Amino acid sequence: MIEVDIEKRLGTFELAVKFVAPTSGITALFGRSGAGKTTIVNALAGLLRPDRGRIAVGDDVLFSAAEGIDRPPEKRRLGYVFQEARLFPHYSVRGNLAYGMRRDLDRDPSLSFDAVVDLLKLGTLLARRPHDLSGGEKQRVAIGRALLANPRLLLMDEPLASLDLAHRAEILPFIERLRDRLRVPIVYVSHAMEEIVRLADVLILISDGRVAAQGSVEEITGRLDLRPLTGRFEAGAVIRASVAGNDLAFGLSELAFPGGRLRVPYLGLPLGTPVRARIRARDVALALEPPKGISILNIFGGEVVEIAADRGPLADVRLDIGKPGRPVILWARVTRRSAQELALAIGKRVYALVKSVALDRMSFSPYDPARREVAQDDE
Repeated sequence: MIEVDIEKRLGTFELAVKFVAPTSGITALFGRSGAGKTTIVNALAGLLRPDRGRIAVGDDVLFSAAEGIDRPPEKRRLGYVFQEARLFPHYSVRGNLAYGMRRDLDRDPSLSFDAVVDLLKLGTLLARRPHDLSGGEKQRVAIGRALLANPRLLLMDEPLASLDLAHRAEILPFIERLRDRLRVPIVYVSHAMEEIVRLADVLILISDGRVAAQGSVEEITGRLDLRPLTGRFEAGAVIRASVAGNDLAFGLSELAFPGGRLRVPYLGLPLGTPVRARIRARDVALALEPPKGISILNIFGGEVVEIAADRGPLADVRLDIGKPGRPVILWARVTRRSAQELALAIGKRVYALVKSVALDRMSFSPYDPARREVAQDDE
């Protein structure tokens, strides 16, 4: 396990966080700018010394104020990928990758030079210099360099923040490969919920230097009480499903979940592929009866399980659209007037309407932790 229990004062800012994360998959630190995410990662890396507390990865204590332990960065065996690639301009891609490469006798074969080059598709770039690379290519090289240090933990601090949308879309599949194919756990910092939903296994919400909540992505994004932290405009629920059909004639895919099927723009994924789908609350409408003669393809019967209304014009409604004993949470945002006119109340039966065209490609990602665990056990 990754254990972090630290305190640090930086001017008027006070960090006091405590959490435990698994040494597998991606643990995401999510929060607004200035919440303390980078401070936590820098403390893990040994670039910042906490005032008090303890940091450990597995049985190895990296920092302990009580025991007088403070391992220097080069002794922690952690890889760090920053917002900017920070490549050496006078080295080729090959030279940047080889710089600092640990030649451990116990190196994981999946982290050999050739394996990392293949994983990140860098073979055609090895002779180039950084000034000849796109932003996305530079970040792939930076990730490769961090992996070749043979880290036991990879730290990624807003690795997509400096990239435009096209280059972000280019890099995301490669980070998914790291998650699914390597044994190296990742602590991933971001303030972009679409990245978290696509990549993370565990989500830790950071607010004003404190841990506000921790849990699975589905659990945390579905909580109405965390709306101010998960993002009001982009807020919504995440559901797990699998590809159950591809309608090539109309360019649609069908995702099956306990209780129904969600029709979405064609994903290009094979049948049976497990996926995680993010449905924004603002893209869900409610009705008391199943509507007829309507263009919306996705209509799900469900039960109201929670209502949260502010003093403003909006109300957030949490629904269970799953089967008995297998809840599937959906989140709808309506006006308070609509909530009153529909007489919404806990336990009331309603119908959720979701427009297929409201769900973009970034709303979906292949996600199957069980398959990843099996793949690692077979290696």
